[in-house]
Amino acid sequence: MNAHEIAATLRSAIAAGEYPHGTKLPTIRQTAELYGVSHQTAASAYSVLAVLGMVRTDRRSGTTVTAGQSADAHLGTFVPPDLTAAEAWKPTSGGAASEETTLVRQTEDAPMSLPWASTEGGFVERTRIRSVDGVPVQHKLTVLPYAVASLKPEGHDGIPPMLAPVGAAPMKPPAGVRVSDWLGWNSARTACTITAEPMSPEACAALGLPEGAPGFRVQAVAYDPEGHAVFATVTTAPLHHRVTLDIIG
Repeated sequence: MNAHEIAATLRSAIAAGEYPHGTKLPTIRQTAELYGVSHQTAASAYSVLAVLGMVRTDRRSGTTVTAGQSADAHLGTFVPPDLTAAEAWKPTSGGAASEETTLVRQTEDAPMSLPWASTEGGFVERTRIRSVDGVPVQHKLTVLPYAVASLKPEGHDGIPPMLAPVGAAPMKPPAGVRVSDWLGWNSARTACTITAEPMSPEACAALGLPEGAPGFRVQAVAYDPEGHAVFATVTTAPLHHRVTLDIIG
């Protein structure tokens, strides 16, 4: 195991309450022996946890857990009153925004464990990179069954928009129309999960960051009326970014 994998394992244990707030983690030597790694690798894993604010390390007292068990804050269910005014993302303080598709591929196995609406034909992964003034700032992965990705908007004779290859001109729905409605995906609700954790190797590479750098992971899963997953997106951004939500009263 590498340092980031060990940190992920310990982070999950802390979140599950195996190491309550205020308790000590095993020493670096004990952790190195447990996972069969060097002391340097174990120390690096603890450094990752410290950056995430989950532990505090002191030479005299060891490594103390500063985070509590994980908890969910459900903000409610909201329907945007005006989709024409909705913005999926934008630069915080100016700059030219751009977005490009960098990967489109078909896979046999589901990249995520979800109650998928269909497995016929496998799955499609699409990766997009969002940039400000030419600098990558967000990595977005979209996963959906091939049966869903192959759907076309009414009257469209070309390649289905979600199967368009890298470099193809993007297609967008008419103003005020959801992509899912435009393509007939039958999505009834979307569940979002926002966490702060080490970013995936793919996201780190795309954003030019060291492997294991912490960031926001925003996962959105759309479900049909029967509770089957229609598509999922994972948006990754460094921690100095912001994740916002407009609540319409």
